[in-house]
Amino acid sequence: MDYKNDIKYRKETLKKLLFNIQKNEDLIVKALYDDFKKPEFEAVLTETNYVISELKSTIKNIDKWVKPTRVFPSLLNFPSTDFIYKEPYGEVLVIAPWNYPFQLALCPLISAVAAGNKVVLKPSELTPNTSAIIAKIIEKSFHINHAEVVQGGIEASDKLLAKRWDYIFFTGSVLVGKIIARAAAEHLTPITLELGGKNPCIIDQTANLKLAAKRIVWGKFINAGQTCIAPDYILVQKDMKIKFITYLIEEIILAYGKKIKNSPDYARIINSKNWVRLTGMIASEKVIFGGESDASDFYISPTLIDEPGLESPVMKEEIFGPILPILIYESENDIDVVINKYEKPLALYVFSDNDSFAKKMITRYSFGGGCINDTVAHFTNKRLPFGGVGHSGMGAYHGKLSFDIFSHHKAIVKKGNWLDLPMRYAPYQNKLKAIKRVLDWM
Repeated sequence: MDYKNDIKYRKETLKKLLFNIQKNEDLIVKALYDDFKKPEFEAVLTETNYVISELKSTIKNIDKWVKPTRVFPSLLNFPSTDFIYKEPYGEVLVIAPWNYPFQLALCPLISAVAAGNKVVLKPSELTPNTSAIIAKIIEKSFHINHAEVVQGGIEASDKLLAKRWDYIFFTGSVLVGKIIARAAAEHLTPITLELGGKNPCIIDQTANLKLAAKRIVWGKFINAGQTCIAPDYILVQKDMKIKFITYLIEEIILAYGKKIKNSPDYARIINSKNWVRLTGMIASEKVIFGGESDASDFYISPTLIDEPGLESPVMKEEIFGPILPILIYESENDIDVVINKYEKPLALYVFSDNDSFAKKMITRYSFGGGCINDTVAHFTNKRLPFGGVGHSGMGAYHGKLSFDIFSHHKAIVKKGNWLDLPMRYAPYQNKLKAIKRVLDWM
């Protein structure tokens, strides 16, 4: 077993992983439902199919990705040929979250393996059914010295973080991300942090309100709002507010019916702790629509909140649930006041048929990624980087970028021996003017 140098071995293990995922897809979907009633459609679309697609793409492209890349040489090194070699970091730790517990555990693992690393995966303890089947699949697909799963809660995470790693990849909250960063700093371990933030969704007076409502309802309430790139709050032009709210309510009912609790297409809150946190946000606010909850089922209906104060609980932190505050603006300065109150978000969305306004919004603010006239859709393109900035994360991945972040890029200059220019060597007397002319010319 030479997973570091044998590309064929890496491909064969990834093919075995693909086979085992496809073989157990129904069990994975059931586990996701058992953990928090994730609908089958969402489980396939955002979890199993996404991972299968990532595996097929990686297997197809790995031979090309691992090849040394030739780059144009510096004239100072003439004659030479210059290359970038990709080598694995070594032992990699992947800590996965609970909201997309299959996809966000397997995708980093796939890329780390493709790059030639040994991987230890820590799935979330909050999704025990999904974590258990991940452990079984990894055990069947890999030698234990190549990839393994470590299960458990905070204590297990602390033990893992106490060890020295060559790379750490974490997806989760800002609070835990800071803990990961401190642990990594102890050994100067490089890290990728995929975190979150309060993602604004701006709607101006030129927007197609009905279509905007449809796309926002999907992006916000998929996975019961437990998505790091879901719209966190709406900033709608004042004159459009009432009509837009009407469309939002219509789209929620079209998606989930009038008895939303009975809908097979609506997930649940992950646990009691988050249910209590979210219902607490709703308690003191003016509810336009929704607001229903059931502690026995960890159910909270899609809920629209009318113009909460910026210091209210629902606006103080990332919501990460099916609550959508609706704020108004009259001027671009009003937008600035709200967005600049918070740390840089993971996503920003703007709905407008005014290209100038849309471009101004996406260039004025710093954020991880986003969409014009849609939500969440940027995540689906593997050719686009996915990652945060500032408090919403560091590092970006997806597709080839995922392979790259788990690879050290080693610079190599291969010097020719048929010519050796004497200018760089001591003694330097009478060479300074000549070398300045060469450098200025370059």
